[in-house]
Amino acid sequence: MTENFTYHCQQGGENALAVMAALSGLPKMRLKDAMAKGAVWLKREGKGNKRVRRATLELQIGDELSLHYNSEILALTPPAPQLIADEKQYSVWNKPAGLLSQGTLEGDHCSLLRIAEQQLQREAFLVHRLDREAEGLMLIAHTGRAAAALSALFAQEAKQGIRKIYRVEVRGKVEAQGEIPAPLDGKAALTRYQLLEYLPERDSSLVEVELVTGRKHQIRRHFAGIGHAVLGDPQYGADNKDSRGLQLRAVALDFHCPLVKRQQSYCLL
Repeated sequence: MTENFTYHCQQGGENALAVMAALSGLPKMRLKDAMAKGAVWLKREGKGNKRVRRATLELQIGDELSLHYNSEILALTPPAPQLIADEKQYSVWNKPAGLLSQGTLEGDHCSLLRIAEQQLQREAFLVHRLDREAEGLMLIAHTGRAAAALSALFAQEAKQGIRKIYRVEVRGKVEAQGEIPAPLDGKAALTRYQLLEYLPERDSSLVEVELVTGRKHQIRRHFAGIGHAVLGDPQYGADNKDSRGLQLRAVALDFHCPLVKRQQSYCLL
């Protein structure tokens, strides 16, 4: 359960840690840990709302300091991602299942974005996401210019932007190949797939999937919509529980990089 505390500063010079301790009644050591893990936010005029990690921060008049304290989330130990390539302006990671792409109000220590920032000691910007339950390749930008350029690629269809390939295990036996063109959220969406192997012992199909568009939960929603839900999907489909978890893995990214002006390919196969 999350406990939320908010303080509106009316006089400058107050210490953020002391204010939060008085407001929440929590020990300062716990609050320092919560700050380090991204559970404390500062809203300052002209600078938006950002996480604050420095316990020594002095507040200014008009500041809004917020704590979103969830002891269960703060106690979590994140699974470790694997750095695939460090291209300086961006990096490529293999995100494990169970790791968030980015943090939540309650913290970011269990997110790839924060881990990349800490491990590489550079700013980190999110340019695309993988569901928490999914695993596979993700790009993290390390400059604002790289973030804008790579985000623009992900916003385009595959033939103009980034070619994204996934390995997915779905319920039942699918056709040898096919397309799922069903719109999602009022927008055009297209998923292409090819059967790699039918597994009769599980009555499931291992398929290679290419996302032509990038709508929210597109693969999961499209396959559930044609009666072949992704195994282990906790949200879409029926009769598809799997003790191994969500059987969806991003295995390849291929694109012409606008930063280094050459074709880049990354693959886990």
